[in-house]
Amino acid sequence: MLRRIMLTVSASDRIEEVVTSAPYARDVVARFVAGKGQDDALRVTRQLLGRGLFVSLDHLGEHTTDPDQAAAAADEYISLLGRLADAGHARGGAAEVSVKPTAVGLGLSEHGEKTAMENIARICAAARAAGTTVTLDMEDHAMVEAVLRMLRELRAEFADLGCVIQSYLRRSEADCTALAGAGSRVRLCKGAYGAPEQVAFTSGREVDLSYVRCFRPLLTGPGYPMLATHDPRLIQIAATQAILAGRPADSFEYQMLYGVRPAEQRRLAASGARVRVYVPYGSDWYGYLTRRLAERPANLAFFLRSLATRR
Repeated sequence: MLRRIMLTVSASDRIEEVVTSAPYARDVVARFVAGKGQDDALRVTRQLLGRGLFVSLDHLGEHTTDPDQAAAAADEYISLLGRLADAGHARGGAAEVSVKPTAVGLGLSEHGEKTAMENIARICAAARAAGTTVTLDMEDHAMVEAVLRMLRELRAEFADLGCVIQSYLRRSEADCTALAGAGSRVRLCKGAYGAPEQVAFTSGREVDLSYVRCFRPLLTGPGYPMLATHDPRLIQIAATQAILAGRPADSFEYQMLYGVRPAEQRRLAASGARVRVYVPYGSDWYGYLTRRLAERPANLAFFLRSLATRR
């Protein structure tokens, strides 16, 4: 119920105006978002890399409404990748970028898929020059086919292009099996969007069971799995499955969100695991943050306390 309420809140312009104008919202946002600009993103990246963690940077923004806006979003990533390379942060994929297809044009009413693919290709070329990689974020369930179609086409030129699969969708086990080939990079997460029951699991238990079914072909296949979860049970099950599959620690990674379970991120990294932190930055943080609150009630409690308490 809480998840459904928060997902509804994430789409409300009126509630967004109230929350984003709250005098103490800045404090809680700072826990989950690196800051507004590239300087903030680079500062946080430097800190995390210094702790033995890897980074995936996301410039916040989605559902662009015109081609110029989509091109500007791509230009932001290209500029960021150049700065990551100059700072030595991109080498070996230490810091990569995550791109929402609707941010670079997928949702445009005319030629959306073509526009998005052209912009993603530009970002991939910049990532290649920087020595790092790109991962395509997955958004609403209605976008899955288009994103996977773009992935297939773009991987012909950019073989290390990764994508996200969400275990809350009923189709995802089959998608993971299809994507588990050599050279693939798949980030598996639970999913933070609403969807009708005919296409999505509705209970947390079902989503968790689907997550396990999804990561089995990824861990036993020749690709590079990226397991995005904060759930201790799923992390333990995945670690056991990796041992049974004979996977070296550097042949897959765990991923967690910036600001969520940072002590566990450091613990896993200290144990020899590869851990990547998903770091968003930018001013368009409302939709991202409310989906994070929908995922974990503890995050919501922290947010409400922060708004109610003078800091």
